Amino acid sequence: MNVLLCPLSDPGFRYPALAVGLELRRRGHTVRVLAPGGAAGPLPPGLDPAATAGPEDATAFRVGNWFRYGAAQYRAVREAARRTRADALVTSVLCHGALLAAETLDLPVAVLGLAAHLWPYAAGGRGEPERPALRAWRLHETLGHYARAREDAGLPPRRDRTPERPLTGDALLLRGHPAFEYPGAELPERIHRVGPCWWEPAPDPADLATLADLDTRIARCGKPLVYVHHGRSFGGSSLWPWLNAAFTGGPYQAVVETGRSGPARPAPGADLLPVRHPWMTPLITRATAVVASGTTAPVLAALLTGRPLLLHPAGGEQPLLTEACLRAGVAQRAPADPAAAPTALDAARTDPALRARTTAVGDWLRRSPGPPAAATLIESLSHPTPAVSPAGTLTG
Repeated sequence: MNVLLCPLSDPGFRYPALAVGLELRRRGHTVRVLAPGGAAGPLPPGLDPAATAGPEDATAFRVGNWFRYGAAQYRAVREAARRTRADALVTSVLCHGALLAAETLDLPVAVLGLAAHLWPYAAGGRGEPERPALRAWRLHETLGHYARAREDAGLPPRRDRTPERPLTGDALLLRGHPAFEYPGAELPERIHRVGPCWWEPAPDPADLATLADLDTRIARCGKPLVYVHHGRSFGGSSLWPWLNAAFTGGPYQAVVETGRSGPARPAPGADLLPVRHPWMTPLITRATAVVASGTTAPVLAALLTGRPLLLHPAGGEQPLLTEACLRAGVAQRAPADPAAAPTALDAARTDPALRARTTAVGDWLRRSPGPPAAATLIESLSHPTPAVSPAGTLTG
């Protein structure tokens, strides 16, 4: 097959697609990676960029713009798929333009999801506190953005037997543990759990020098290291005041990834080192705990390395995945009062039940099939009977 990877361009969405692309390449398929605006980013050997030239392309594939540029995504993916003669597409959840391109080109499309299911369950899950209504609201809002993307792209409305059908493609692949779903809940049709699909670029020689400097600083400070990875605040307050209070004059130091969280604002005297790297594992393996907002990539990275989690959610998927991790017993919620953060970190590091559960879930994730399972599903995809007529009536 000729496979075009066309995920959102942020590492948390792009890297899992690259992991699947590497497995497809190992199986003899030709794999190209959409490079919106010509920016390919780090690519592993064997995967070639498919550049696009639209003036909005680089902006359109950033996750912060997922609901604004669906039509631009559609045009970029459609032209790249035509040019590369793609037989299948692999995209990420929330990349609506790729779903529209797959539909108009009559190509199968696999969607790489997050660690937990975002939308309503097919059955069960009724005991989940407040979440059924919020899941339905989230689906309604997502479908609204999808419909606007269709309209902006000049495509007619569609109707489907199940409301989530336009968003799942031919297969939606979840990357988390079964315990991240509410007990007794059944996933909708076409949704599969494959595991983390973990990939990130290895540190280059310059990065190794940076890590050596970091090791020197960690040793000089003498305090246990915490890795902090917080995502977007969705218009809420920045996490930096909390971090400054939690890591000034206390028993811990922290390295803070700033790739998703805006400008770094460490206070003078705070034991905080802001960094920005295309990888996180070398930092997490140096840390004794992870503080995160509850996005998929740092949660999976912490579990894969056996590090306890303190979660401080804002919006988006963060509250949902935070609640899932708390139910699964692999995380604690970060205290609202930063003065209590050292005590919470102590508890997370020493709680035998949390550590045992973190180890068990991490072992499951490491053993999960991941890219091989995803690649097998992609190889097996055949385009379903069309479900939409030009007039938007149900046909299949």
